[in-house]
Amino acid sequence: MQKIKSFTRRHGELWKFVKFNFTVIVTSALDIGLYMLLLYTVFRPLNSNSLPDNALLSFLGIRYEGYLYSYLISTTAGYVAAYLMNRRLTFHSDVNPAYSGSLYFLLSAFNILLSSWLGSAAGAVMLEHGVSSAGAQMLAKFIIINIPTLWTYPLERYLIQIKSKRKIKVKEAK
Repeated sequence: MQKIKSFTRRHGELWKFVKFNFTVIVTSALDIGLYMLLLYTVFRPLNSNSLPDNALLSFLGIRYEGYLYSYLISTTAGYVAAYLMNRRLTFHSDVNPAYSGSLYFLLSAFNILLSSWLGSAAGAVMLEHGVSSAGAQMLAKFIIINIPTLWTYPLERYLIQIKSKRKIKVKEAK
């Protein structure tokens, strides 16, 4: 145990990156698990109900009511869990939650729109090749929802989940 504590002290940035990626795995599992549960059980009767024509939903490839509800609920749960875990466990942020929450909301909205569009494109390719198993859907969703990690980590680390300047100055004075 002492070796782990020593490692985390010496390699603080690497340890934050490891914790961030652990959060990605946990919240991705939450998102995907909840999505599959909702899609194939709770909203199953709505999976064949077509949505009215809407430019945004069409662009994102969202065509059915059951999918829409499952996606919105599971994605929201995943992003909220990621925000809370990263704020408290990964970055130990103490900046005003209104500040970090607002920026995180904007980042999440961008990531959700991009992931939805990528998911639509991947779904079309999978349909074209006759791939429709739940396992293939889960794998595709896992890959797609984790692409934004490339820019999410640096944005959260250096812009969103930061420590307040007041506490940093106190630490430097010691």
